[in-house]
Amino acid sequence: MFELRLMCPEHRVEAVSDALDALDALSVSVEDADAQTDAEQALFGEPGLPPPKEGWQRSRVLALFEAREQAQATLELLQVQDFFDGCAVLGIQHVPEQDWVRLTQSQFAPVDITPEFWIVPTWHEPPEEARIVIRLDPGLAFGTGTHPTTRMCLRWIARHGGAGQPALTRVLDYGCGSGILAIGAAKFGATDIDAVDIDLAAVESTVLNAQANHVVLHAGLPETASGAYQTVLANILATPLKVLAPLLCSRVAAGGNLVLAGILERQADELKAAYAPYCALHVADFEDGWILMTATK
Repeated sequence: MFELRLMCPEHRVEAVSDALDALDALSVSVEDADAQTDAEQALFGEPGLPPPKEGWQRSRVLALFEAREQAQATLELLQVQDFFDGCAVLGIQHVPEQDWVRLTQSQFAPVDITPEFWIVPTWHEPPEEARIVIRLDPGLAFGTGTHPTTRMCLRWIARHGGAGQPALTRVLDYGCGSGILAIGAAKFGATDIDAVDIDLAAVESTVLNAQANHVVLHAGLPETASGAYQTVLANILATPLKVLAPLLCSRVAAGGNLVLAGILERQADELKAAYAPYCALHVADFEDGWILMTATK
């Protein structure tokens, strides 16, 4: 395959990307050309909402084609378009054949949550210091332990779990994704766990991952959750978390814990306001611009 590489200013990214799609590019991706430098920009957005920007001030647009001739013909068409003004051609590169499975696997190393608690892909041996291990491979559902929001939730579980700790007696993982939080709760002593998601692929992934980790939990759609829980975990995003405030709080037992993630630091006050009628949220952890918010009912 061959990759057409372009440099585009922010206001040209959308038009160029749409044109590449229309010209049958196999894939189109946009990168910050200033990544890993002092000029790097962080762009955060949420599903269902307009993106904050179409791209970066200097965006590298990469399009993949089956043949060099396709890439060259596409480039010649783009260069005569008005919307290509201000863009530059970085070149056409051959993409060598690779063992993509092995390459993907190499990007997922064991992740330490605490010195003794690790997330380990099945193709790795657990580190010697690991005493509690979740076996998890990247798949269709979100949640591999590498994102700060997941790590913060798992750190909270590790701090509040263990023998004799009531916090993890009955647990609800709302928006379970891969099931990693529910599995973590089981590893730290939870005995009654419901993991729910609106995505059937996530439910299936949770069931398979629970089996692979030899833990027992109940996975299903959100309506399968019932009653009150000592701990309710929800690692989603700020906007759905605000909408779900009354529902999630109604699931927390008296004296129980609400643990929320998927929240940017700048969104803390929005979440506090949304949950104020039901509980008092506070920031319990932070990492790389993300925060964990908790409350006791």
